[in-house]
Amino acid sequence: MSTKEIVQDLLRKLPEDVSLHEIAREIEFVAGVRQGLAELDAGQSIPLAEIESELPSWAIR
Repeated sequence: MSTKEIVQDLLRKLPEDVSLHEIAREIEFVAGVRQGLAELDAGQSIPLAEIESELPSWAIR
């Protein structure tokens, strides 16, 4: 599926009264997921142990 087709499919699935802000947010989400999948396919993942060691610093105190 091309990028344009993905956006068209997304627009078809959204309600008629969706705001431009919500559309932009949905497109941003899809773009982030696709970028993450592309990075995984390219072998650019972060080992789970590294994530687990950094997780406590991400917590809100």
